[in-house]
Amino acid sequence: MPHAMQIRQTGGPEVLTWTAVDVGEPGSGQVRLRQAAAGLNYIDVYHRTGYYPQPLPFIPGLEGAGTVEAVAQDVRGLKVGDRVAYAGPTGGYSEARLIEADRLVRLPEAISFDQAAAMMLQGMTTQVLIRQVYPVKAGDLILVHAAAGGTGLILCQWAAALGATVIGTVSTQAKAELAHAHGCKHTILYSKQDFVAEVSVSPAVRNCRWSSILSARIHSCARSIV
Repeated sequence: MPHAMQIRQTGGPEVLTWTAVDVGEPGSGQVRLRQAAAGLNYIDVYHRTGYYPQPLPFIPGLEGAGTVEAVAQDVRGLKVGDRVAYAGPTGGYSEARLIEADRLVRLPEAISFDQAAAMMLQGMTTQVLIRQVYPVKAGDLILVHAAAGGTGLILCQWAAALGATVIGTVSTQAKAELAHAHGCKHTILYSKQDFVAEVSVSPAVRNCRWSSILSARIHSCARSIV
């Protein structure tokens, strides 16, 4: 029988209990997933402590990846053996689970289970920001807050690959080096510097047509995205 980390009452890490669970067969629209990896996110802590209430008992974890091992008869587009990943609903801290088939994304062989489980939420956030909210293109100048965070690192790489120049705000020199290594052209230590003033005198901005880089406004050359 598979096991899962179950929470029966909210609290500290001690409320996480390794428990045998009866997963059963998939219902209409569902698949049974044998999990290979689960993503860890700070929202999981909010669920565990009750800051974001969940019906009790529950299995935390919003991200996961694994292999489809059973499919309901009405499911199309997925089959036993497919490698998939998801971002929600809760239930990721488990060896096996039932999940709606339309929540799953099939994985290319080049993406490992660990990579997929760790990047679904951040990756989808990035996709919305730079492909839907504002389609970033070559020549754009963008400002990314928390450039060394999970979403920030993906965003810096993706935007740089699209040909944009990325300015990132970070809290420490170590994070500045990390952001640089992931496509951030210029970094600002917001713990020591005023990012508005620093952006104004940046060489990248001096060579660009713009009037402001405030996050509430969009301009012809500079965009504040995160």
